[in-house]
Formats: sequence, C-alpha cells, structure tokens
Amino acid sequence: MEASKIYTPLLFQFVQDHLHEDPAQLLLKHHQNTSLDVKEAVQQISARKKAQVKLPSWVANHNVIFPPSISLEQCSSELTAKFKSRLAKGGSLVDLTGGFGVDTFFLGAHFDKVLYLERQAKLAEIAAMNFSQLSEIRGKYEVRSGDSIEYLRETESAFDWIFVDPARRGGHNQKLYKLADCEPDIISHWKMMARKARHIMVKASPMLDIKEALREIPAVSHLHVVGVKNEVKEILLIWERDAEVGSPKVSCWNLSEEFDEFFEFSYEEETLAQATFGFPEKYLVLPSAAILKAGAFKSFSQQYGLKKLHPNTHVYTSDQLIAPVQGRVFEILEEQKLDKKQIKKTFPSGKVNVLVRNHPLKPDMIKKKYKLQDGGDEYLFAVTTLDDSPKVYKCKRVG
Repeated sequence: MEASKIYTPLLFQFVQDHLHEDPAQLLLKHHQNTSLDVKEAVQQISARKKAQVKLPSWVANHNVIFPPSISLEQCSSELTAKFKSRLAKGGSLVDLTGGFGVDTFFLGAHFDKVLYLERQAKLAEIAAMNFSQLSEIRGKYEVRSGDSIEYLRETESAFDWIFVDPARRGGHNQKLYKLADCEPDIISHWKMMARKARHIMVKASPMLDIKEALREIPAVSHLHVVGVKNEVKEILLIWERDAEVGSPKVSCWNLSEEFDEFFEFSYEEETLAQATFGFPEKYLVLPSAAILKAGAFKSFSQQYGLKKLHPNTHVYTSDQLIAPVQGRVFEILEEQKLDKKQIKKTFPSGKVNVLVRNHPLKPDMIKKKYKLQDGGDEYLFAVTTLDDSPKVYKCKRVG
C-alpha cells in the first residue's frame, strides 16, 4: 500500500491523542479499529518516544513519519546532522545513501538543489513525504529510489558535493568498519565519484581505523572526529578536488547543545611535536574521546603546555589550572594504596567513579576486588607513571 494511504490525517491524530500511552496496551485496545492502520500508528508512537532527544524538531512536527527502529537507530542525531551542514554549501548536493533522510535534510540547508538516493523504496517514499513537511522551499529535495552508484555512473550531471554514509552491517548483521567492506564500496568507486563532484564527504564509523582510511583515500584534505558529550559518534572524511595535496587537517569536536569544543592538528605536526613528561602534579587532565581517537597525543601536550605521565599513558598533568581544555580536569586529593582496609576507609559508602589508563588492573577488576560501585563525586584514578610504576589517586572533578 502507498505510504500516503497509510499515513492519513486520522492516523496522525491518533498518534497525538495517544502519545503518552503504553504502545502494547494501545494495540490490544484498538486492534479492531479498521479506520486506520493501528499497528503502524503504535509503531509511530514508539518511534516518537525514542526520537525525542535525538530528533527534537522532527518529533515536534506532528506530520513527520518515522521509519522502523533499525533505520532510526542508525540515523544521525539532529545535533550531528546540523554540525555537518556547517561544513558544506553550494549549488547542488547528492546523498548516495539517503536512509531516513536526516543528514540529507540538514545538509541541504545551504544548497539550492538536493538529490536523495536510496535503495529501499519504502524509506524513499517516507523521506519524500517528510521533506515536503519540513522544507519551506517546494521542490528543493528530489527523491529517487534505486542503486545510487549505478545512477551516478549513468548520469551526465555533476554536483558540488557528494555525501555518502556507507552501510556498516554485513549480510549476517555483523558490524563492519573498513570502508572497502561497507556498502557501497566507495574505495572501488572513488575515481568515478571524484569525476562527478568537486567535494566528497564520507561519514564513517567511530570505530574506523583512521590511518588505514587515509591510506585508502590518500587525497583527503580534512578529517573531522565528531564527539557528543565525550563519546565519538562519527568520523567525517572530506575530499576537495582543488585542495593542495598534503597532510590533512584533523579537527576534533566535542559537541553539546550548549557549546562546541574544538581542537585542531595534523599528523605531520603530531610526528614533529615534542611532548614533555612528568610525574603527577596537582591536576590530571584526560583528553576528550575525540582527541584520543584522532591520536593527538603529543600535540595535546604541546598545545596546552601539559606534561604527559608516560609515553603509553594518555593522561596529562599540571601544577596549575589551565585555560579551557577539550577534556576532563581532576584535582588530586591524595595518592591511594590499593589496600582493602584503606579503600574502605577512604570510600566508606563504596561508591566512587573508577578511571583506569594504562594500569595493570581493569576498572571492573578494581570494582570487584574492592567492592566498589560507580557513583558519587569522587574518582579513583589508576595510571602508570613515568618510572613505569602503577599508581592510584583519589581525585575530584574540576569544572
């Protein structure tokens, strides 16, 4: 059945009327209602509840249709999609992997024409209906269903930007991380894609091996490691036809609704950077997940003027509070011995946040052995220091 015959005004009204009710109970109570697809209406209610934080402006629009849960789980959040829209602008954009259409829609903000391509006909139909509800410019978003690589190969059109988010699940639902293993295989089709666009943006898994990806696509000019609230969500590789060939800029982001944290370096700079080393002083500094993923270990020390605890311990120290840093800062209260009596005396409630970096014991081992649970405002920070000694510190978070 056509989507327009399923998603009727009656269905949308039912969803809003029962939005705060239990989906399972609704299905039982209204299963004999033949005026609308109750199963689909209940699915929409469930999806809206799941998407409240991820896609607030789409949830606020009563006529937006949400797809099955797998597509909703895999799509970008509104925060990361809006971030990507800051990186691209021009006359025309083609999204080769449209999916639910979140990235397509927000990326399209700074383009005159946007082409959405998607293999799954139902998803494409839902996207077309959503774009008509969300976009103020009629006809800005063109939707096509089919093989995007085949379309790109056959079309005579050229685009300012290509966006592609290769599917990262295999035939047995296993997660894939290498670009060449994903669908579409952009490595095999890279030369053809580069002929069709002046810029290409690739959205990759946060588990991507960055160095391997840069070997596969050697002409990448800018790499963005995107974190949200200190969790890496995606890695963006940007190719520009007219860019000078060289070491790509690497931008590390920690995004939130309130503000963005930014750190930039290059791998050439990282190779040449000189980290300083020292034993723990008054403060410990743990770089953001984005910086750690990008591998800016020496650059972080050099740019912020911090001492590194050990070549393999990516924790830094200072005797003074530094300017705002992309990371977490802890004040050392005292050095702690991993002794059951002392641990019990120091943390009588048994609640403390355990952090471990390059230490023989893993967090779960420490918590199990000393009967600790995460919680409270204090931290137990286990590290290896410059003389290869494992140390443990009682700390409190600063800022």
